[in-house]
Amino acid sequence: MIDFCSIPLTFRHHRVADGLSEEMLSKLLNNGSDGAGGKPTIGQLLAVAAGVGVASAIGYGVYRLLKYRAEQQPPAEWRRVGEVSDLWIYPIKSCGAVRVRQFQCSPIGPQLGLLRDRIFMVVKSEDGKFITGRAHPTLVLVQPTFDDQYERMTLSAPGMMDIAVNVKQLLESAPGNYSVWDQPVTAVDCGEEVARWLSRFILSEDFGLRLVYYPLERPTRPVREKNRIHALLTARDSGALHDATSYMLVSEASVADVNTRLERPVPALQFRANILVKGPSAFEEDDWKWIRIGETVYRNVKPCTRCLFTNVDPETGISNPAQEPLSTLRKYRLKPGLGNSPVVGMQMGIRTLGAIGLGETVYVG
Repeated sequence: MIDFCSIPLTFRHHRVADGLSEEMLSKLLNNGSDGAGGKPTIGQLLAVAAGVGVASAIGYGVYRLLKYRAEQQPPAEWRRVGEVSDLWIYPIKSCGAVRVRQFQCSPIGPQLGLLRDRIFMVVKSEDGKFITGRAHPTLVLVQPTFDDQYERMTLSAPGMMDIAVNVKQLLESAPGNYSVWDQPVTAVDCGEEVARWLSRFILSEDFGLRLVYYPLERPTRPVREKNRIHALLTARDSGALHDATSYMLVSEASVADVNTRLERPVPALQFRANILVKGPSAFEEDDWKWIRIGETVYRNVKPCTRCLFTNVDPETGISNPAQEPLSTLRKYRLKPGLGNSPVVGMQMGIRTLGAIGLGETVYVG
């Protein structure tokens, strides 16, 4: 697509430079070094060159600034590409999903009351560092559910008695310091009872793990070092306790394409998206820039790179011994500059708050 905004500015910046050089050369020719129309000196010629260079640099800088600002504005025209076919919220990082019919889109991710995305995480008792399903795949078998008011969370797991966590009460507790990918975060400890429950299920020990809760309404972490190659990704997109961004989308066709290459198909849930879309062709979402669902507007800020957790079956909590689907994805879904991490889906930053639901039309611009 042609960037029409750049055309007049580029033309203008050349005219400014040309005009400046003509004016300065004219003065030099009319007022030579001896004041009698002699040839210009080397110093005067260098001054002319410097002036032209400065004007060109300023013009180019203004052009880049205006182009960047234009890229941050949602488009005026939208194209229909499909509709929302499934929605998930993952209250605890690396644990089970809560399937919902709609959710509010907040600055820190999807939410329904105090049911929010990646708002809890499991950490080590000794240092407060989080653990994930990469090293502890059975985390995915910890299944949260919420009451009708979305204020109380109940955890279930195979072989364990259910345990409840009063989320609303956590908002009254004093927070402590923890970390996500070595970035400090503020979080509230959820208490001894659930800490012992998680330790027994994950570690088969009475201690070692704790559950913590992110109590804030806004993101607080900067963009991770490894993600700074993505120019559109900003600190406001980092979510609550998310790896990179607060929203992730994938299409049904992309999941189907992966499954045509596997001996054992995997469910869409294994890619742990918040939004599943039907309608677009496989991996069409790679190239979307802006996405609108209802009144909510998102920016595609980075491709969703896949890790070992993608190999974990959400039903069994077992990581595939053949490293599938990751091994297959590495054969055809690697992208330049992203190393050995294949791409499925896209990670989004929210630009206009709203709400979305099942069956809603998805537009791109």
